[in-house]
Amino acid sequence: MTGLDKIISQILEDAGKEAQEISEKAKSEVQYILEDAKEGCKKIAAENDVKLAEEATSYMERIKSSAELKKRQSVLLAKQQVITEMLNQAYDTLLGKEGEEYFTLIEKMLNKFVLPKEGEIYFSKKDLDRMPQGFEAVIEKAASSKGGSLVLVKEPKNIDGGFILVYGGVEENCSFKALLAARRDELSDKVHAMLFS
Repeated sequence: MTGLDKIISQILEDAGKEAQEISEKAKSEVQYILEDAKEGCKKIAAENDVKLAEEATSYMERIKSSAELKKRQSVLLAKQQVITEMLNQAYDTLLGKEGEEYFTLIEKMLNKFVLPKEGEIYFSKKDLDRMPQGFEAVIEKAASSKGGSLVLVKEPKNIDGGFILVYGGVEENCSFKALLAARRDELSDKVHAMLFS
């Protein structure tokens, strides 16, 4: 073997060793990169699991909150319907009163609502037709007890029950419908307390 062959052989041997070292180093780095990538994937997966769990919890809380709101709204609507029905029944009961019972109620209302002024009182056609004899004296007595006077006007007003007072051109609607409407909130609270407390 000549000197040149020895040098070439040495170079090839050194190159082979170096290639072997580079290959082993590359394999080691590839292994490190793969393990690092696996760890990164595990970390990302764990973060996604946490994020998905948080989103699922948040979504469930929103659904629960929405369901509770709908339940409260349904209960409130049902209560309002019951209250409205009770008030309608009260209105129908007032309208259903007959004869003496009805006009005794009207007398109580007069004592409550007349003013110490001169005025007029109007009734519905039905009430004018069924008004007992002498009821004009009851009206005048109620008005004079407050220091005023009332004239019964024979012209009917378009109301179901109760009456309308007119003082100096200003009407005070004392019909059952108007009185119930004016006190609806207060009566609703009372009915609510009776039924749902």
